[in-house]
Amino acid sequence: MESDKLKKLTEYVIELEVDDIYDLVLKYLDEGEDPFEILNALSQGMDEVGRLYEEKEYYLTELVLAGEVMKEAMKALNPALAASDKSDDKIKIILATVKGDNHDIGKNILGSLLLSAGFEIYDLGMDVDENKIVEKIKETGAKIIGLSTLLTTTIENIKDVHNALEKAGLRDKVKIIVGGASLNMDLAKQVCADDYGADAIEGVKQIKKLIK
Repeated sequence: MESDKLKKLTEYVIELEVDDIYDLVLKYLDEGEDPFEILNALSQGMDEVGRLYEEKEYYLTELVLAGEVMKEAMKALNPALAASDKSDDKIKIILATVKGDNHDIGKNILGSLLLSAGFEIYDLGMDVDENKIVEKIKETGAKIIGLSTLLTTTIENIKDVHNALEKAGLRDKVKIIVGGASLNMDLAKQVCADDYGADAIEGVKQIKKLIK
């Protein structure tokens, strides 16, 4: 159960305190708090941000800021998590914006939400070649690939990732979920993706379904 002390972390996430969250996480770690209890407190904050977003009390701006808060928090927290045996056997997810596209807001928000949900994230960035994704799958053994594209001109590049995975004999070992303003479920299926998320909140829900 989250302590009253750690509730301040939850509040910092909800209140979008991007400038102060890093120091607060370090403070609690220095005081001997369990890093996984800290992660749980942060996760509760992101859950509430997600609820506020779904109920249209928060909008994209707040969601972006919440992602930045989590990014700062995880900079402080990740070394402590990595030093703990409890962090083993996390589900690994590769995120990338497809080749030819340099938009990453949605991908970054998704990454923050997935981190707070306890997944291990490998974010390859923007304009990512399909071969780089295949190599990262071989290196990490990740089972999920989250691909983002905002441009209609780069939707077909999702299929390039599918084809490269097939050529490498890996396609049946991974699930591809896609998102971005230019996509819907029909288009996702046309380019051989397994699933589609309309936004980052939906993306997390669908990824949880995929891993089951």
